[in-house]
Amino acid sequence: MKKRPVIAVFVFAALLVPALFASCSGISGSDVNWFMGVVYQLSNGMWASLLLFGCTILFSMPLGLLVCFARRSRFKVIELITKFYISIMRGTPLMLQLLVVYFAPYYIFKISLSSEYRTYAAIIGFALNYAAYFAEIYRSGIEAVPKGHHEAAKVLGYSKSQTFIKIVFPQMVRHTLPPVTNEIITLVKDTSLAFAIAYIDMFKIAKELSAQQSNIMPLFVAGLFYYIFNFVVSFVMGKIEKRAKRYE
Repeated sequence: MKKRPVIAVFVFAALLVPALFASCSGISGSDVNWFMGVVYQLSNGMWASLLLFGCTILFSMPLGLLVCFARRSRFKVIELITKFYISIMRGTPLMLQLLVVYFAPYYIFKISLSSEYRTYAAIIGFALNYAAYFAEIYRSGIEAVPKGHHEAAKVLGYSKSQTFIKIVFPQMVRHTLPPVTNEIITLVKDTSLAFAIAYIDMFKIAKELSAQQSNIMPLFVAGLFYYIFNFVVSFVMGKIEKRAKRYE
């Protein structure tokens, strides 16, 4: 576990130090040491931000597909419940949802929770929120598939599951890649909202360092991390979109 901050510092510094100091003159060794100290402290929060981002993607995307199926259910009750869930998730602030997930077990069920629950609450809150957004994106992608494709699959003797897996799903993926990319980019920035439940991510550490040192540099460094992270996400998703277009 001790190697992780060291690796993070090396990568982080390699990306950020040139951007901050290349055009500056008169930088002393103590300034560089101070900056590296800030990067080292932020590196622990960086792993927490990456963990929250990765877990949210891992759980929200498949959950969004299940919500999408429920949203398109033939049973009116299931459809209405799903619509209500989506409207709540999309119509209320994510920060409020995190507070509800974190405090509800204690205030409603009188369950005492350990400090480790803070991480689980952040992941649950983000996953539930983004699943609602992904569900609507998936639904639009499914409905964008021409009805003629469904009819052709029926003529060929495909079952409903075969039609979805072989015909609908691949087209849905191509149609939804751009909006999914936008949501993933938004997620990178939204991870900073976890500070509302005292989740120790990079933004929270940067905020505390800035307050302690009366210096805006830690926030600036954190901002650069989010920018670089988003740049990498955009680059990777752009490659995936180009690859998907080859099969259109």
